[in-house]
Amino acid sequence: MAALTPTAPPKEAAPAALSVRRRSRPRVWRGAVLALAGIYFVVPLLASFVFTVHTPGQGVSFDAYTGILSAEGFRSSLLLSLGLAACTIALSLLLAVPALVAVRLGAPRLRPVVEVVCMLPLVVPPIALVSGISTVLRWGPEHLSTTPLYQTFIVVQNESFPLVLVIAYTVLALPFVYRSLDAGLRAVDVPTLVEAARNCGAGMPYVILRVVLPNLRSALAGASFLTLALVLGEYTIAALLGYQPFAVWIVTVSGSQAQMSVAVSLLSLLIAWALLMALSRAGARAGAEAQAPSPTAPTSLSGKE
Repeated sequence: MAALTPTAPPKEAAPAALSVRRRSRPRVWRGAVLALAGIYFVVPLLASFVFTVHTPGQGVSFDAYTGILSAEGFRSSLLLSLGLAACTIALSLLLAVPALVAVRLGAPRLRPVVEVVCMLPLVVPPIALVSGISTVLRWGPEHLSTTPLYQTFIVVQNESFPLVLVIAYTVLALPFVYRSLDAGLRAVDVPTLVEAARNCGAGMPYVILRVVLPNLRSALAGASFLTLALVLGEYTIAALLGYQPFAVWIVTVSGSQAQMSVAVSLLSLLIAWALLMALSRAGARAGAEAQAPSPTAPTSLSGKE
């Protein structure tokens, strides 16, 4: 009579169960961390919103939001900051893009030097930077009054559009512009693209404008957005130099209209978040389109007709 022995369970069952448990644990912790982060960011925003719409003894009112457009100095300060941001973005990209492309193509060994130079504004405090700028602005008119440079010092300090702020903001934005463009250049085989375009007879300006820059759209948009956010929120340099862009206006109006000041800050933060989400979606869509195979692309490059 044959003995009946129980069949052993498959050996893969236990490892499979362990893997399922290990996968479920990070998901639980990930959800908990995201929930805590959401509470950390959302609760202050809700508190700020309640402060702007609720007045003790008067109830709920949206006057802090409806009166923003008619507030004194709002439009002029916002337009000034937007103009400064546009000029800062243009100057930053004009300086960074050719330099990084040239380093990428012709002198890769200089990349650490360029990186250190672009990261210096993170080490130098803004208060030290504005102290040096104010010293130069005082020294120039006193010692260069008989030279053509005297008029330059007067122009850059024009109160209607202070170019000195554009120069200072460009220095502050260099680290963010560099990181964004460097990540974009690392994701693209720039030497191959440039060599292919040059072999087809294209000049270097055409290669930069029509070949390299279209492949850096996400990086350029990221650098532009970060620069815009920096200019709209920068307070120290503008306040110490005596100008009143958007951030300085918010602090100034907070003394007499605290609810409106918080309302403007809240709206600017929400607009910045909306732009960031739109930028991230546009970058993801552009990356997906770049990775998708073209239906009309040939399957091989044999070179035969």
